[in-house]
Formats: sequence, structure tokens, C-alpha cells
Amino acid sequence: MSIVTLTDHDSIDAAEELRSYPDFFVSEEVTCRMPSGSEVHIGVYNLSERDHVEIQRRRADFVSLVMYLTEQKLFFSVNHVFSGLTGKRNEEDFHWFASYVPAFEIRNGQMWQKANRHAQALAKRLGKIAIGGSDSHAMRGVGLTYTEVPGAKTVGEFFAGLRAKRGKVRGADGSLAGLTADVLSITKALFQERPATLALSPLAVLIPAITAGHWMNEIFFCRKWAAHFQEEGKTPRMLWDLNVGTEQI
Repeated sequence: MSIVTLTDHDSIDAAEELRSYPDFFVSEEVTCRMPSGSEVHIGVYNLSERDHVEIQRRRADFVSLVMYLTEQKLFFSVNHVFSGLTGKRNEEDFHWFASYVPAFEIRNGQMWQKANRHAQALAKRLGKIAIGGSDSHAMRGVGLTYTEVPGAKTVGEFFAGLRAKRGKVRGADGSLAGLTADVLSITKALFQERPATLALSPLAVLIPAITAGHWMNEIFFCRKWAAHFQEEGKTPRMLWDLNVGTEQI
């Protein structure tokens, strides 16, 4: 990797020891509440501490958050579009994504291959910038899924290339086996760091069943929404194209 970032959940603390490196930029994955009440993960990249504070203040309001990110010219994406990881989704959410989010994550190193492919197809139909990332929560998958901008040598050149849609998404999709291995790895580390949790170690045998259940939920979620947008070539519409007087958005 010639340029590196880290997108922790609603935090930039883990980047503290890395920010002094010229080939590193600070980012985060923001848990944001949509107008519909559902939640979504928004990736925000190359931000400052001041940006982080303001983002956290606004993350309960998607519209307010997007206004700030756009005003500050921060690059941002909607992550794992066809994943149920954050819970339910509404058709209205997709209209907001189509209208105001410049980039879609089209390959996530922890997601089902078909979910990534459907995200890629939707991003292409909507003319979105495509990005990818490992979404790794354990060392096994770090850097195995990534976004490449040919010729970019600096952070500035990297984002200029992304905005010009010269980025190339590379690397692996997710798998049930990989997800299970990661959860087992995290559980092992937890037992090592906090010996008091060893009393719960017999429950570790349930992890494969839990991850399998999660994986099946991901498949059902993806199939539901992919089928919805495949009906007669249906595509999320821009909010300003909707007739608010006759349609519910």
C-alpha cells in the first residue's frame, strides 16, 4: 500500500499513532440515521479532528451531515449498500443515496460477492464514484481489498483521481469462512486481553452458527433489494425529480 487510511466506527482514536506519516490520512466510518429512521454506514475520508467533532454532532441527521460534508468538500461514500448490517432499509434511503452521496462502496472485503456485484451495478447506473475496502476487523484481511488510483503518489493526487473516476477497485470479496475466522480471532484476542472473560469460552463453539445465521440474513437482504431494483430496470430516483405532492418519499 502506498497510501493508507483507517476507518474505525465513529472514532479516529486508533489513527493517533499513524497520522504523522505522510502516506496516511485520517478517515472514519460514521453510523448515520436516515430521514426514514434507518441507519447506514457513511465512509468519510481525509478529515481533521474538527471535522470529526462536527460529524459526530450531526450523524443523527443524514441531511445535516451531508450538508456539512459537501460544504467542507470532504469525500464520502455509502458503504455496503446491499447489506443488512445496520438493520432495515427503506426505498427512500436509496433515493437519498442517489441524490446526495458521490461514492458507493462497490467491493467490501467482508461482504457476499453478489452483494458487492449488485452495489457495483447500481453505482454504475447512477454514475457514482466506485471505491472498495477490506472492512477488516482482524489482521487476516487487512489490505486485501482496496482502491487503486494509477499514478497517484500523494494523498491529494489520490483524491483528485477518485473524483475524476480514475479509481480501480481491486481485491477479494468476503466469505462465510473468512468472517467466521475473523470472529474467532477477535474472540481469542478478547480472552487473552481480558482473562475474566475466559468463563464465557464455552460459548465460542456457537460462533460458526452465529456467523452462518448472519450470512444468511445478508443473502436474504441483498436478494430482496436487488430484485426490487431489477424490476423493469427500476433505479433510485433523484429526490428533486419526485413529485412530492403525489408521491411519498
